[in-house]
Amino acid sequence: MRRGDDTETFDELRPLLFTIAYEMLGSAADAEDVLQDSYLRWRETDPEAVGNTRGYLTQIVTRQSLNRLRSLRRRREDYVGAWLPEPIRMEHDASHDVLLAESVSMAMLLVLETLSPTERAVFVLSEVFGHSLVEVAEMIGKSDATVRQIAHRAREHVRARRKRFQPDSDTSRAVITQFVRAANTGDVQTLMDVLAPDVVQISDGGGKVHAALRPISGAAQVANFLIRLARTSMADMRAEFGVFNALPAVLLRSAADGRLDSVLMIEMTDDRITTLYAVRNPDKLHSTDTVRILRRDTDHS
Repeated sequence: MRRGDDTETFDELRPLLFTIAYEMLGSAADAEDVLQDSYLRWRETDPEAVGNTRGYLTQIVTRQSLNRLRSLRRRREDYVGAWLPEPIRMEHDASHDVLLAESVSMAMLLVLETLSPTERAVFVLSEVFGHSLVEVAEMIGKSDATVRQIAHRAREHVRARRKRFQPDSDTSRAVITQFVRAANTGDVQTLMDVLAPDVVQISDGGGKVHAALRPISGAAQVANFLIRLARTSMADMRAEFGVFNALPAVLLRSAADGRLDSVLMIEMTDDRITTLYAVRNPDKLHSTDTVRILRRDTDHS
């Protein structure tokens, strides 16, 4: 019989464990499933046999995430249109840990998606959560030498593809307010002023709602696309602001019934919008009202 304080221990570590699973999977729903499975395994464990609870639970969650990620990869190969991670709502001040904020940003999660499952686990555990490669090797069941090779390969891969990260700020809010107003009023010139020349719009409808199947590139093309949306399918939407994946975001809801239509996350460099991530797949919008508490504990004792 598991003691009550052991169950409390799992709950105390839940934010950390969720963060690991989410960074591994890019899906809050799948991360929650992994945590549920991990909790059931934890309940069956003899507490006297566990020396380091945090390390033990991290290992369970990592291995469960690896198994699920391998299954998800096969399904994502058949995904209709562009695939984006499931957006998670964060506290406004959550970006004070810049490394954590960047690690859950849309840009970084998309880079992590290009790694193999094992490379992703090694990178996340070592580079984000500060585990030694010896600890990581034990967690994923590989030799130290193999993990060192994997870590080097993963670091080089991420370094070549990572983008400059700028967390949410008061300046970005002012630019986004201007951006939303310009899109709604059809002010092309103002849109061109706030969009970077090489801005990219990525839409994820999952084949379940209408969305552009391929990214749209260039300020003029993106501006025209947004204005067409504002005049047609988005004409009856009301906008509200939030913070998702450490980025400023605009939520678009039906003015008639309040139904959430999409979450638009906005990536900026200085005072220009560089990437727009529009998640419209309804399967990825179920938990957008849940504020996620993320943790990146580096004290592994």
